[in-house]
Amino acid sequence: NLKTKNKFIRALLVNTKNANTFTGKKGFQDLRELAKLLAKQLTLKLAQSPEGIEDVVGLNQIIFASTGVIGESFPFEKIKKTIPQLVQSLREQQNKFIWFKAASAIMTTDTKPKLAYEECEIGNKKVKISAIAKGSGMIAPNLNGDHATMLAFIFTDANIPSVVLRGLLSRNINTTFNAITVDGDTSTNDAVMIFATGKVKNSKIYNILDPKLKGFEKALHNVMLNLSKQIVIDGEGAKKFVTINVIKARSMQGAKKIAFSVANSPLVKTAVAGEDPNYGRIIMAIGKSKENIVPNNLTIRFGKFTVVENGKQIDNYNEEIVKNYMRWNAIEINIELNMGKSNFTVYTCDFTKDYIDINTDYRN
Repeated sequence: NLKTKNKFIRALLVNTKNANTFTGKKGFQDLRELAKLLAKQLTLKLAQSPEGIEDVVGLNQIIFASTGVIGESFPFEKIKKTIPQLVQSLREQQNKFIWFKAASAIMTTDTKPKLAYEECEIGNKKVKISAIAKGSGMIAPNLNGDHATMLAFIFTDANIPSVVLRGLLSRNINTTFNAITVDGDTSTNDAVMIFATGKVKNSKIYNILDPKLKGFEKALHNVMLNLSKQIVIDGEGAKKFVTINVIKARSMQGAKKIAFSVANSPLVKTAVAGEDPNYGRIIMAIGKSKENIVPNNLTIRFGKFTVVENGKQIDNYNEEIVKNYMRWNAIEINIELNMGKSNFTVYTCDFTKDYIDINTDYRN
């Protein structure tokens, strides 16, 4: 992708079916040429507006996002031909249905578009947060490190400085987009972006600690968690939404490591698909995490049903009751370590035969 440190972005161009990854210098040059064309077309459109705005859109004011097959030549000519028409279609006022169209346009193996919306107040001004996302497979984002195909785009009409937006995004990423997994594979193109138009003239925000941001941050977290859960629910071939809670751990990092070890275990995920409360697989995944635990302190519950307590199967264990619970479309696996006060929750889904079918036919 073209690198930009500009705080003022004029355009976001997203394409599907081709990741433009592992395409070398040619893939980079293609984006540069698209940026030149898009910048020129946007500059002309501004000049042709009723206001006759004399402003030049720069290459570093354009962001790209791509999703699709890795290693295939980027369809530069095909995208290039569409840019003039795309720019001419831009409107300051759009029907709300445009959000649904945009979310639908960025789908790949997704079965449904993903949208989220919240309203809140900054001071006495109402602001809106609208967001779209895509993602179904190759989902195990790691957005605190290098951007690794999950895409999410968040937009607000609030007037918030970019450095504050970036801080808010980072502060809420760990318990939302970084707390989901479909198959444990991190895509090459994962990205979450946030944009503020500044249209609402709310009172000035000076830093991330400003108390006026309390409602906005809560709304932002709701939007991010909403989209994250939608991605998991639409996991490739998924039939069940699974919440894994690791509680009373020594550290949050340890709780997270155990939760992801369980969530990414093919044996756990296939047991869930088969509606089998096989807690032995959960114990295996806890051990595979290599986190130090006290086995005699361990409690495991499927929903509210305790199956392991104090490191052993409960005396009056009734598997049939738990099997009935496993038939639900949404289940919880609760792992209580009783070693500290730290908790972490991961959201995932089951592995079904459909997951194999989708991914064996992905390029056909």
